[in-house]
Amino acid sequence: MASFELRDFSSDHSMLALNTATLGHNVEGHGAGWSPEQVIDACAERGYGAVTWWRREIGDRAAEIGERTRAAGLEVWGLCRSPFLTGPLAPPDRQSVLDDFHASIDMAAGLGAASLTICVGGVVEGSHSMRESLKQVTSIVAEVAPVAQAANVRLALEPLNPVYGGNRSCLTTVRDAVDMCEAIDHPAVALAIDVYHVWWDLSLASELKRAGAERIVGYHLCDWLADTQDVLLDRGMMGDGVADLRHVRAAVEAAGYDGFCEVEIFSAQNWWKRDPGEVLDTCIERFRNCC
Repeated sequence: MASFELRDFSSDHSMLALNTATLGHNVEGHGAGWSPEQVIDACAERGYGAVTWWRREIGDRAAEIGERTRAAGLEVWGLCRSPFLTGPLAPPDRQSVLDDFHASIDMAAGLGAASLTICVGGVVEGSHSMRESLKQVTSIVAEVAPVAQAANVRLALEPLNPVYGGNRSCLTTVRDAVDMCEAIDHPAVALAIDVYHVWWDLSLASELKRAGAERIVGYHLCDWLADTQDVLLDRGMMGDGVADLRHVRAAVEAAGYDGFCEVEIFSAQNWWKRDPGEVLDTCIERFRNCC
């Protein structure tokens, strides 16, 4: 086995990407309401390497915003997200799901985003079955994978913390996500690994090695607060919680991932209420010292 050395970011944050959820813009009524141009300029000024956008920020400006991002010296690392594919938050029928899924792929392609994040949705209503729900997700993703490949977009399956199993994601472990990738067996289908969702998983390193470098297209940073007040909107800034951040990153990088580290913090009562410049500066400081 080849030797492995964790990347050193203590004096270099050029591999830090901003997911704009960290500024609250992904949820109506939250954040400072910065325009995409303000976000781009602030990130470029501070030496970030990339930005991941949310669909509600992009509207019909995908090509324009993508070009503006790259002109500032930043990469468009990703787009959040596909529709939920199953469960109570998904569109009402399979065709509606597929239509919205195709629209999200088109937007990612227009941006020139490297990947489209997929939060798969919860348990199929009335089924009481994680297994059946995962089968339906697998079927939908397999059907759409050739469309994504034709658009040069990777589909990043993101397993979510088990607390979201009922409504937001029946895909709750990296094990099941790797199994799904293997079942679909398509080059457009890969994984995004988020600290918030996997920090507790002792099988993380072995499952990521099973996935392999080609199937890991995203790594998301935040922290799990020991006394979290809201499992959706109370994520911690890196270093404020209980997650072993370097251990998690070591598992991701030992599997072969060498891409951006994307900070994604949902924090309605704390970080979303602060000046965005302060948030961006804090992310850099914590990335260098805690991650």
